[in-house]
Amino acid sequence: MPSSQTTRALGLAGSLGGVTTAAGSGAFVIRHGEDWYRSLDRPRWAMPTFAMAPTWALVAASQAVGAWLLWRAEDNRDALDVPALSSYAVQVWLSLAWMLLFFGLRKPALAMIELGVLWLATALTLAEFGRRHPLSAILVVPSLAAVSYLAALNVVIWRRNR
Repeated sequence: MPSSQTTRALGLAGSLGGVTTAAGSGAFVIRHGEDWYRSLDRPRWAMPTFAMAPTWALVAASQAVGAWLLWRAEDNRDALDVPALSSYAVQVWLSLAWMLLFFGLRKPALAMIELGVLWLATALTLAEFGRRHPLSAILVVPSLAAVSYLAALNVVIWRRNR
């Protein structure tokens, strides 16, 4: 049976690996839509495409560490916190879905609607993490801020380019 330290290290690797896979997929989609994004009428405060993938990767890594801390704290409990970790998993996939809708399909209106769902999922993840592990919840805050920024940016891009 693996040691507790080994199990924890594997848990962290799994958490980071999952979001790295999603972030890498997102980076591929962003690169695919980079020329289209540059052609849009964007506000001055819009993030340049070269900064998107690294920014999302850092935000995702922060949240992955939060999920790992929550999972690790479960060592001392009888049951895994399925609602908290499930909301996190859903949120990671919704993040990828936004990138696919916005950059892959080039559908800002659909992406804007999806961002509303993503924002709610991120807020739920924050609340669920906070219920069990306050530091984990704090590590979700950058994700909620990033989704809020993207929502504002998405609305402006949609309005300027319809």
